[in-house]
Amino acid sequence: MEYISVSLQDTYEIAEKIAKELLPGDVVCLDGELGAGKTAFAKGLCKALGVTENVYSPTYTIINTYSGICPIYHIDAYRIEDSGEMYEIGFEDCLAEGICIIEWSVQIADILPEKRLEITITKDYTKNEDYRRINVLKRN
Repeated sequence: MEYISVSLQDTYEIAEKIAKELLPGDVVCLDGELGAGKTAFAKGLCKALGVTENVYSPTYTIINTYSGICPIYHIDAYRIEDSGEMYEIGFEDCLAEGICIIEWSVQIADILPEKRLEITITKDYTKNEDYRRINVLKRN
């Protein structure tokens, strides 16, 4: 499924629509180039999942945990050099307990569960600065 976003508000609304289908144990993979809107999308997901606190990129903390309909684990794998590092920081617990939102999931593709939602966000400056294609693929 492909969505088109022409504003930050559109991105939030698309994320909120997708979040309505999420359940504890689900994994959402967010990929795209720097500045594509992965964190903005994660903010929309978190809001729809009942998170009331400020959602920010976990680039330096690797994992931010939020309270919502269940624990929400917002993970940024950009700085992960080896997938084994994820196990050292409790990745397995995150998968078992709540909903995982993983930015830069391609960095840890070899340890992702088969069942996951893959979302790729692509900018298109030929349209305008805020234009995004949001492709969603559900893997079982």
